[in-house]
Amino acid sequence: MLTDPSRANLLKLRINGEDREVLDNLSLKELVTQLDLTPERIAIELNQNVVPRADWPSTELTENDRVEIVHFVGGGGNQAGAVGSRQE
Repeated sequence: MLTDPSRANLLKLRINGEDREVLDNLSLKELVTQLDLTPERIAIELNQNVVPRADWPSTELTENDRVEIVHFVGGGGNQAGAVGSRQE
C-alpha cells in the first residue's frame, strides 16, 4: 500500500479489525482510493461513528483510529434492501 515509507510519517490504524499503517495526513476519501474501493457501495464508521460520504474529504485520520468499512451487496429476488458485509 505504501510506495516509499521513508519519505513520510506513518499512522497506525485498525481497519476492519486488522492493524494497518498508512501515510500521515490521509483523509477517509484518500483511504478509500488507496484501498481501491467503490465509494458508492460502502459506508464507513470511524471510531464507532458513521461518517457521511460528504465528510470523507475533510475527515483526516489520526493515530490509532478504528475504521470499519461495510460493503453493500446487491441481491435479487425478494430482498428488501442492501446487505452489509465487512471488507477484510
